[in-house]
Amino acid sequence: MYQVYPRSFADANSDGTGDVAGMIERLPYLQRLGVDAIWVSPWYPSPLADGGYDVADYTDIHPDFGTLAEADAFLAEAHRRGMRVLIDLVPNHCSDQHPMFQAALAAGPGSPERDLFVFRDGRGPDGSEPPTNWVAMFGGSAWERVTEPDGTPGQWYLHLFAPEQPDWNWDNRAVLDFFEGVIRFWFDRGVDGFRVDVADSMKVDQSFPDMPIDPRTGEVTRQKYVGSPIFDRPDIGEIHAAWRAVADEYAARGQGTRIFVSEAYLTPATRLVQYVRPGNLQTTFNFDALLCEWSAESQRNVIDLTIAAHAEVGAPPTWVLANHDVPRVATRYGKPRTGMRFTRDGVHPDDVGITWNDYVGLPVDLELGRRRARAAALLELALPGGAYVYQGDELGLEEVEDLPEEALQDPTWLRSGHTVRGRDGCRVPMPWRGDTPPYGFGTGRPWLPQPEGWGPLTAEAQDGSEGSHLELYRTALAVRRSHPALGDGELRWLDSDAQVLRFSRGEGFECWVNFGPAPVELPAGAQVLVASADVSSGALAADTAVWLQV
Repeated sequence: MYQVYPRSFADANSDGTGDVAGMIERLPYLQRLGVDAIWVSPWYPSPLADGGYDVADYTDIHPDFGTLAEADAFLAEAHRRGMRVLIDLVPNHCSDQHPMFQAALAAGPGSPERDLFVFRDGRGPDGSEPPTNWVAMFGGSAWERVTEPDGTPGQWYLHLFAPEQPDWNWDNRAVLDFFEGVIRFWFDRGVDGFRVDVADSMKVDQSFPDMPIDPRTGEVTRQKYVGSPIFDRPDIGEIHAAWRAVADEYAARGQGTRIFVSEAYLTPATRLVQYVRPGNLQTTFNFDALLCEWSAESQRNVIDLTIAAHAEVGAPPTWVLANHDVPRVATRYGKPRTGMRFTRDGVHPDDVGITWNDYVGLPVDLELGRRRARAAALLELALPGGAYVYQGDELGLEEVEDLPEEALQDPTWLRSGHTVRGRDGCRVPMPWRGDTPPYGFGTGRPWLPQPEGWGPLTAEAQDGSEGSHLELYRTALAVRRSHPALGDGELRWLDSDAQVLRFSRGEGFECWVNFGPAPVELPAGAQVLVASADVSSGALAADTAVWLQV
């Protein structure tokens, strides 16, 4: 699965913003890369207060991105080329500009319109205090007070993210019916499935208790602890099961498989897989793999935990190294701290609560980071289950950590009082060709500035270049598609040095990854299918991976 972030993928009309026409133009590139499916981040009409995750209309296309007719053309051409398409479903919240929320504001307290969202009276004698102490994921209170139609200060509405993103009230049956209509609208147009944004939210504890104070920070916790009033509620599976029933209905009519992938940052894996029990969603992102540090012990623990937990519920695991919300792989793996430590029980207790903000300002060795990113790609693609690639990772792009402050648009930057830079650095537009910006993204000025020095990283520069990041991905994906051992199936660990991960997938296939500083001898006579660095000496160097046929 290849993630396209439409705003930053390809700009066909050269207005500085990526669009659907640009996506269509680049389908041959994706087909040659060897992907099976494309996940398209939100392309809906939106004020873009949160990069499109503030949806103003769930059944149309943002005019900056194109039209419904162009979306239909994209779906048809992707299908013609043998690729399926998933799009984002954003069910926890909408935009404050959505007509249904505007109607709720106008209708006033106690109205059916307002009951579609989570409105509550404030605390204190004049209702001037938020209903709870809950904090938003982007900073500040999770409650925003409104001015009532008569001009007086009024109720508060819940927004677990930005104030421009009011939360739907999923205890109201009308909300479930509305989203079932959205799902059917896109299924009927040929969409093959949905990536469910924050699939562990939506339901809230109707007693509205306060949340505990984190003793380490003295602030209200943002952790998704068991029993949280706002995340991973026990009845959330009822929503997922209803969506799955819709998908199964299409399959029963012979209209093709429709799938869901859940976005839920939950650990350990035994907790996460409750979202893919029989009758619920089919797959869920495995973010432990993304969060895990670059070490043999932690990586093996994550692999073991993931495979075992998914086997318990009969669901396929997924593997993901990056997306539009986290720093680029090449940058993360080039820093002194590369991720969280994982034990056989999950995240190491001392690493719970670490965020990507803790990595800001750490020095980076991009040569080392790219070397590890290449090895990580081969590790990911050799594991049993589905794999996700974020646009640009196949080019080895780094995080743009020095974007000028005036260019930053992420709501975290705004809500933190300009102290947390946010996620814009991984959303910088793709470089396609040329030596200077905009690198063939379009001819206009891109919505986020691209760095100088990306010329050697463009798709054109890497095309056909032996040893390039792009050709590594193309080769690995071709082998993955053709080799009978890869994709679904079993994994068996083989004897190796403590700093080396070595496993078999059957059919004579082995994957080796060297996390240690010293080279490791490879078995004599083995055929090299693909390697992340030169192994012609017969040894596997540090931070290198290889696929062998033995």
